[in-house]
Amino acid sequence: MPRKNHPCRRLGKTSGPLLGVVLSVVAAVVLVGLLWQLSADKPGPAPSGSGTGTPGTSDNDAREARSQESEQGPLLVYCAAALKKTVETAAKRFEAECGIPVQLQFGPSQTLLANIEVSKTGDLYLPADDSYLEVSREKGLTVEQLSFARMHAVIGVAKGNPKQIDSLAALLAGNAKLALANPDAAAISTLLRERLKAGGRWDQFLGRVTVQKGTVTEVAADVGVGAVDAAIIWDVTARDFQGVEAVEDDELRHVTARVAAGVLRSSRRPQAALKFARYLAAADRGLEEFAKDGFEVVEGEAWEETPELVLYAGSMLRPAIEETVTAFEQREGVRVTRVYNGCGILVAEMKAGRLPDAYFACDREFMAQVKDSFPDSADLATNQLVILVKKGNPFKLRGLADLTREGLRVGIGHEKQCAMGWLTQRTFKEAKLSEQVMKNVVVQTPTGDMLVNQLRAGSLDAAVAYLSNAVNSGDDLDAIMIENLPCAIAVQPFGISKEGKHKELMTRLFAMLRSAESRQRFLDAGFQWAQAESAP
Repeated sequence: MPRKNHPCRRLGKTSGPLLGVVLSVVAAVVLVGLLWQLSADKPGPAPSGSGTGTPGTSDNDAREARSQESEQGPLLVYCAAALKKTVETAAKRFEAECGIPVQLQFGPSQTLLANIEVSKTGDLYLPADDSYLEVSREKGLTVEQLSFARMHAVIGVAKGNPKQIDSLAALLAGNAKLALANPDAAAISTLLRERLKAGGRWDQFLGRVTVQKGTVTEVAADVGVGAVDAAIIWDVTARDFQGVEAVEDDELRHVTARVAAGVLRSSRRPQAALKFARYLAAADRGLEEFAKDGFEVVEGEAWEETPELVLYAGSMLRPAIEETVTAFEQREGVRVTRVYNGCGILVAEMKAGRLPDAYFACDREFMAQVKDSFPDSADLATNQLVILVKKGNPFKLRGLADLTREGLRVGIGHEKQCAMGWLTQRTFKEAKLSEQVMKNVVVQTPTGDMLVNQLRAGSLDAAVAYLSNAVNSGDDLDAIMIENLPCAIAVQPFGISKEGKHKELMTRLFAMLRSAESRQRFLDAGFQWAQAESAP
């Protein structure tokens, strides 16, 4: 439903005042810049269009940035005890390579979560299982999440397995001394409890436990020194203790933890925190350490200290997304080259082999044309085609049929260069007015902004463009809604390239575009919201 301050209040009527004012000189500068870039022969992945990116930094700039990071003190990372060896090794590599010190605080996952909630301090949270991150997000404690690896539970016994414990069933039936990490604090015992409770065997198992300790590493140490005969530990934990070996069990293989990190909302250095998290998730950095220590690692991306991303987006989306993309760059410490243009032009570039990391299309039709490269996309917003006229509507136009008047000068989008033009032609055909209106069309452009500028300059009497094109022209233009034609509504999907090097980063950009702040920017720019239910 239109909001109260929507530029078009009633179908088929001219609107009241639209939002804001854009000076003619500014519009002219934008137009000149766009035309210049359309003609520019630029190397690299960006096609000709209104590309925008952050300039590269020199080696001296990078060294200065590292020095400033180091002077700010260490990152505070809350880390589950089960991950201690791996994360310590990765943190030392990170400090040496990036110059950012890391302070690690170890403990049971639940205990660390409680500390975070009380202290409201810290930069990263690495529990032994991502179920704790779900809780932390619900509590508003974490923001971004990055995944690393998996591990599963085993029975830890002394080398040589003197008690000949070969299964969980044998452990329950025998008289071995059994140790367990605290099920109210440690991830492994929490997950084990859920599994055994579902089968009605938790109470029986708990009755066999003779020793409880705070962390999985403590009970593994007890096995190693002979204080107990067995303990439920992670498969990777058994590798850390020379006197301990792992006994696999079919039941325990289903007690699986997904290892991930969450950036804490309390972090005063989210860019550095995300950099360390990206380092841990990099295939040739942190994931190397996880793999060496026996974890089943995820498919990571190659490490780049300052990744450079390319985003293609329909020109009409620029007012709605530019501020969000800039905020993403600053938070993540990355550079995003934005290429804004008509979607027909962007699709042609992609079909020629110049694929971006992500594509934000003006309409589903232009995402469908490159679906092989962006097989999973999600809708974010919608935009309405309207008839734009000079303030006061001097020709008293009321709908599409009025665009057929003899002598009227009409501007529309180019059918093959932009989604707006394609939708306009569909709308004309559905209204059975295509031939009559096209007789009056004197210009077809790749963007709606060009039509707005020509309408203001007086070279057009009317134009069919998006409602978002009119939002900042309320002092100069009126907008007339197009009645009862569903095809006049464009739906904007976002897709991530299946061949891109930065899928995880683009997934996080998509999440930021779905945020409440981003939604308001879309609404303010004249769009309606079509909240996606899942990430692409």
